[in-house]
Amino acid sequence: MSSVGQKRTRTTPKLNRACLLCGVVQSMTQFRNEGCPNCESVLHYQDNEDVIRECTSPTFEGLVAMNGSSKSWVSRWLRIENFVSGFYAVRIVGKLPDDIRNDLNAQGISYRPRDGSVQD
Repeated sequence: MSSVGQKRTRTTPKLNRACLLCGVVQSMTQFRNEGCPNCESVLHYQDNEDVIRECTSPTFEGLVAMNGSSKSWVSRWLRIENFVSGFYAVRIVGKLPDDIRNDLNAQGISYRPRDGSVQD
């Protein structure tokens, strides 16, 4: 079988998902057992499969390891400088559902999609 004309795409392991709010990448099991290390207090992932599926995405591009340094230009560029150390997606396919965005807005939390649709 020839690969001519076939589009090659990179995929991430389906077990890993990225939080649509902060971009942290974890396994489905980690989100279920531990929640999101940055967003748990507002999104309540722990033991909630529906929220995990709605508020995370298995489709993302790029992976950045952040060590907690607010001096990193990459962490400032991705707006993760105040988040915990870990792995973060550069771009995530998907957006938070409207009801979740409304809840965040009511709590005074600004949501910025991580799909590249918002430009500075």
